[in-house]
Amino acid sequence: MPRSETKVKFSLHDVNIRYKTIRAVKDLSLNIYEHEILSVIGPANSGKSSFLRCLNRLNDFEAYYHQTGQICLEGKDIYRQISAEDLRKRVGMIFALPIPLPLTIRENVLYGPRRAGMSRRNFEQIVEDSLTAASLWDEVKDRLDTLGTKLSGGQQQRLCIARMLALQPEVILFDEPCSGLDPISTARVEETMLELKEKHTIVLVTNNTKQAARVGSRTAFFLMGELVEVGDTGGIFTAPRDQRTNDYITGRFG
Repeated sequence: MPRSETKVKFSLHDVNIRYKTIRAVKDLSLNIYEHEILSVIGPANSGKSSFLRCLNRLNDFEAYYHQTGQICLEGKDIYRQISAEDLRKRVGMIFALPIPLPLTIRENVLYGPRRAGMSRRNFEQIVEDSLTAASLWDEVKDRLDTLGTKLSGGQQQRLCIARMLALQPEVILFDEPCSGLDPISTARVEETMLELKEKHTIVLVTNNTKQAARVGSRTAFFLMGELVEVGDTGGIFTAPRDQRTNDYITGRFG
């Protein structure tokens, strides 16, 4: 589908992020489209995580954080028209280190629905649907009362994905989700991301340029707080418009 016909999920206009005197993100304007995986690459301290965390207002918890500009989710300002609680229900996040709760697999998945007051009548279906969507159901369906902490690292990360999916978010933010995983577990998480794209919008921050190339619909390259360029992943990795992008993806720096 042509980009002009694709629904804009997030729109950012002239966003600047500071922590005291450090300017982490500079004059960022960007659209994120429905049902895409936007891969975000760049060296350390390039503003990738600050960008990602501003999408569900996790930066608000940081000391000395200051932001200007506008961020809209489906046309609504996330500060003026959407409460932080509602925003974080709609925009889930998966971190680099999987942290299952010290509960059973079943109760890990149901933690969010219980707190949200969702109907208990649907709990078993929520467990199965969420674990299936996270590509974990077949591996754990016979041991749902086992502690989630007993799973392997890759399984724990997919359990965290299932726990987040139980609240039916529209957007999923991944912050280096495979940084501590082996290649086989990484492949399973990537397969899960590609399947989730059918129903969700995904933003993936990764230092693994090969991963960005494998799963990204589009790729954005950040450097020193600036968005250098963004485009279809194939074009970014074969014919980038900016020499700095080419230097980064070919390993000349970063």
